[in-house]
Amino acid sequence: MKLPNGFGSVYKLSGKRRRPWAARKTVGWTYNEEKGKSYPIYQFVGYYATRQEALTALADYNKDPYDLHHDTITFKEVYDRWSEIHFAKVKDTNGYEAAYKLCTKIQNMKFVEIKLDHLQKVVDESGKNTPTLKNLKILFGLMWDYAVMHEIVPQDKRDMIRYIDISRPGNPNSYNREPFRKREVQMLWEAKDSNIYMTVILILIYTGLRIGELLDLKKEDVHLNERWFYVRESKTSSGIREVPIAEKIVPFFEYWLKQDCEYLICTPNNEHFLYRNYYDSYWTPLMKSLSFEKHRPHDTRHTCISLLTEAGIDERVIKKIVGHKGQGVTETVYTHLELPIKLEAINKI
Repeated sequence: MKLPNGFGSVYKLSGKRRRPWAARKTVGWTYNEEKGKSYPIYQFVGYYATRQEALTALADYNKDPYDLHHDTITFKEVYDRWSEIHFAKVKDTNGYEAAYKLCTKIQNMKFVEIKLDHLQKVVDESGKNTPTLKNLKILFGLMWDYAVMHEIVPQDKRDMIRYIDISRPGNPNSYNREPFRKREVQMLWEAKDSNIYMTVILILIYTGLRIGELLDLKKEDVHLNERWFYVRESKTSSGIREVPIAEKIVPFFEYWLKQDCEYLICTPNNEHFLYRNYYDSYWTPLMKSLSFEKHRPHDTRHTCISLLTEAGIDERVIKKIVGHKGQGVTETVYTHLELPIKLEAINKI
């Protein structure tokens, strides 16, 4: 049925979405001189699960346009509107969704009444570490950008986001990194046959890789016969490097190379791991089974550095192996020529 003139329109978006029905209304026109045509300016009312919900929302909007009651819109409503648009543009939404779950105390607050103190309290009471809190701050920034663009709040409200402190003294994100002790490393070796994902922890310890570097490592970059692999993507430019494979972990590489997946480490379904999936489903349970709850994945990197240092390896060689910040450009250019040196070093731990 055709809607009345000036009422607005409802249409279904393509793709698989939770709320595929969009409701919008023309609020003005703009003239394109180059094309000699006028184009409508739309105000999107929202996105809905069914056509009927979209029609109802459009009818409500016509009775009381949102710009007349922006002062009643909640944090949750802004998140729902923003995420419906933003999530269609990004590949991985897990970080945003995890950050949003930390905001339960402000979800039903009126968006215009949320102040810096409210957001800081969410951060301080989250119990999360720096990577998660960075995602939370990014989420706030994107939501407030959306709110400014749609005139829910003025620009000065967006400016407050930069003052959110995610590294306050006493914040739980400020824990100290602690390498695995020798006895703990031995326990990992003793438990390696109990769960194949124990080998992932040992690979991390004996390569010094960041967890993201290992999960994104593709088989095509592994040269097992020559005992090295290439880190193509890393957190830092110095992280792009050639890493030696210690003899004691060669069997682990042999196992993972046989799996039917593009990436070296994969899920039981032979799919690429996302960090959150690996951390929640494997790292945390395995650490708990050995009473190692205090350890985080980055502790394996510190363990590798500690073991190399204890073995008397030159600091410059350690930097080349782990791709540590501070490694200069001149130190990275000819790394392949020094692979035997790095292999000798890694085999000492």
